[in-house]
Amino acid sequence: MKGGPKATAKIEVEGDTYDMPVYAGSVGPDVVDISKLYGQSGRFTYDPGFTSTASCESKITFIDGEAGVLLHRGYPIDQLAEKGDFIETCYLLLEGELPTESQYQEFERAITYHTMVHEQLNYLYRGFRRDAHPMAIMTGVVGALSAFYHDSTDINDPEQRMIASRRLIAKMPTIAAMAYKYSMGQPFVYPRNELSYAENFLHMCFAVPAEDYKVDPVLARAMDRIFILHADHEQNASTSTVRLAGSSGANPFACIAAGIACLWGPSHGGANEAALNMLMEIGSVDRIPEYVQKAKDKNDPFRLMGFGHRVYKNYDPRAKVMQQTCHEVLNTLGIKDDPLLNVAMELEKIALEDEYFVEKKLYPNIDFYSGITLRALGFPTTMFTVLFALARTVGWIAQWKEMIEDPSQRIGRPRQLYTGYPERPYVGRGER
Repeated sequence: MKGGPKATAKIEVEGDTYDMPVYAGSVGPDVVDISKLYGQSGRFTYDPGFTSTASCESKITFIDGEAGVLLHRGYPIDQLAEKGDFIETCYLLLEGELPTESQYQEFERAITYHTMVHEQLNYLYRGFRRDAHPMAIMTGVVGALSAFYHDSTDINDPEQRMIASRRLIAKMPTIAAMAYKYSMGQPFVYPRNELSYAENFLHMCFAVPAEDYKVDPVLARAMDRIFILHADHEQNASTSTVRLAGSSGANPFACIAAGIACLWGPSHGGANEAALNMLMEIGSVDRIPEYVQKAKDKNDPFRLMGFGHRVYKNYDPRAKVMQQTCHEVLNTLGIKDDPLLNVAMELEKIALEDEYFVEKKLYPNIDFYSGITLRALGFPTTMFTVLFALARTVGWIAQWKEMIEDPSQRIGRPRQLYTGYPERPYVGRGER
């Protein structure tokens, strides 16, 4: 940490007092450093889910949930999404600064020319059942990359860390598109170097050998924004998983596979899929009042998915950009009579105007709008979390890289409050 402590916190336990240093970040709340508490007092702290514990020092992403702020390296997320592109955001997260024109050209070329995957990976896909969930395929294939790219698994070599980072960013769209094509029973489509990152992904997903496929620029821009908005989100469950896996010295491909597995959970990356499934359950506009009442009833287990956020107690700053992008896509595609989208638009209107939702700050979040947008683009719900993983890969890599280069880094070892049996003697089977 830069500089010394700004203050001292006193922790008193059974008459004994322990002084703990207090450090300040550049923005955000101060932290009490309790790393020496166990050594001094023989006691641990108890924080289920680590929601009040800073697990690391980081310079990548800052969130102020109360104010609805999300910054990447100090830049507001809405500015990055509206003025930049995903490749620029990737460079920013990895390197700490926005690229110059020459840096951008070099980085973009490096990503473009790493998009192909080893041909033998085709056989790995064929080992999965056709109805396998694409996230199951993603977890397996990304984990297997370490078996194909031995020249970039030495985490102590800065050059190999850089190569692995760029390879993962470049190959993830190809791996994701192949998972989609495999689930559809269609032939794989190879990447094309003349296309942008987002254009290339859409082409690999929706092109077929039988005819030419032209990527609509509005849809490509929407896809690019979706990638930017999901690129990183501080120390969430999947990012913490990547850091924890990486703290053991595991290779980067294994660490990212661990992040993908964590992201698969419906409380994390599966939230946009859950939001769309909720819209399908509602079914039609005339049933919305019924479900709104269910949501307001404390005794009813029904929850409105895609509204509110665990971190943001204000409007999710990503949702504002995603809302605009969503409507641009719907207008471009001329979608006006999709029952599901009609339900979504009416529900959005109610949530922004209804006193109950406004008072509790249950605003539509990024998962609500991204689910609608991805459906309009033509993706099935099983692909939603895959696209999240594709975008979040750069954040995971940046966080992993920062952790590896942190001199204070050590293997993760959370403690516990043990409430099981104390020591007891073994009793033979015949005497039990």
